[in-house]
Amino acid sequence: MQAPQIEIFFATLQAANPAPVTELEYTSVFELLCAVLLSAQATDVGVNKATRKLYPVANTPQAILDLGLDGLESYIKTIGLYHSKAKHLMQTCRMLVDLHGGQVPRTRDALEALPGVGRKTANVVLNVAFGEPTMAVDTHIFRVSNRTGLAPGKTPLVVEQQLLRRIPARCMVDAHHWLILHGRYVCQARKPQCWQCGVSAVCDFPDKTPAPTH
Repeated sequence: MQAPQIEIFFATLQAANPAPVTELEYTSVFELLCAVLLSAQATDVGVNKATRKLYPVANTPQAILDLGLDGLESYIKTIGLYHSKAKHLMQTCRMLVDLHGGQVPRTRDALEALPGVGRKTANVVLNVAFGEPTMAVDTHIFRVSNRTGLAPGKTPLVVEQQLLRRIPARCMVDAHHWLILHGRYVCQARKPQCWQCGVSAVCDFPDKTPAPTH
């Protein structure tokens, strides 16, 4: 995909969804951090279902610590890998209280130093909470970037670096949401819905799927 096609690609996604937002539910930066940490290998729907019960009871680092590990697990046990996620979240809350005054830090290094917070999670927090032009490459963005020819790469980091170079600067803050939503609902893994895709004309994918005949 060349620069003119990339411009059309993002202009089309922008026209369809001018103000995209994450599907994770949160009302503070800390709630967002928790939700993203819990969302690894889990759906946003499943995370939201758990946090709707957790956040009214505990939505600050100290409140999570006061729950204790068993108490926290009782709220998030419907989420995959909840044992390790609860442990990481408790450790993260301890660091936030001890090192950051209970606030979520705004730098990548400080975020990635938190247990359970890797590059992808840090990028989401920096982008969604603080409006920074970062790119968190999850499975949807990795697939869309490679399949469409937008930013081919064999690893998430390579794709991330390609996207940061190729996405128009004016689109960088919202591009993360557009690509995730496009991968989640249109450019799906098993059967991309090419017949109803607004950007299929500029996509490099050679095996575009036809509309169902039934």
